[in-house]
Amino acid sequence: MSEHAYVVRGTDPGRAPLMLLHGSNGRETDLLDLAQRVSPTSTRVGLRGTVTMSRGYGFFRRHEDRRVDESDLRGRVPDLAGCIRELAVGLGDSRPVAVGFSNGAIMAAALLMSHPSALGGAVLFRPLAPFEQPPRTQLQGVPVQVLDGAHDERRSPGDGRRLAGELRAMGARVTHQVLPVGHAITRDDERIARLWLRDLPGAGGGA
Repeated sequence: MSEHAYVVRGTDPGRAPLMLLHGSNGRETDLLDLAQRVSPTSTRVGLRGTVTMSRGYGFFRRHEDRRVDESDLRGRVPDLAGCIRELAVGLGDSRPVAVGFSNGAIMAAALLMSHPSALGGAVLFRPLAPFEQPPRTQLQGVPVQVLDGAHDERRSPGDGRRLAGELRAMGARVTHQVLPVGHAITRDDERIARLWLRDLPGAGGGA
């Protein structure tokens, strides 16, 4: 999968690289500008999902009723974890931080739960819990930010809260906020993510 990664080198090699996971029908370049705004000195790596969709790509398939296809998701997580580890080797000593939106945020959550050593943290825009029964993983204080939209037409009320609770139960250090917005990432999302990353040791990127 590494041939479908777009890397923009940051100016501060001491900062953890950001692994960017786009939403449904997206591409590896979709979150590069957002990542530059929220963490301008960090190296940014845009990843392309392996599922072909009508207008782009995704990281896993859904059933016709929009439920997560857990079998498909579980089958794709190991390859993505290996890809991230491979890419991280050349990007410094810090474990990367995932920045995921929608489909990509769900995949990032699955990565945290299934392969916790692959990531040093995550910012999850509009996620939901990837598994009906989460694995018995210990996340040992891994920092995670979950950002929900109160008027998100693609999520059911409480989706993000459920995921935040599952991650906390695994030992993650979770910040969960619900904004008065829809599914799209807004300036308020960016402001909150920027402040969170700024205060994250080794992962921020300046003001």
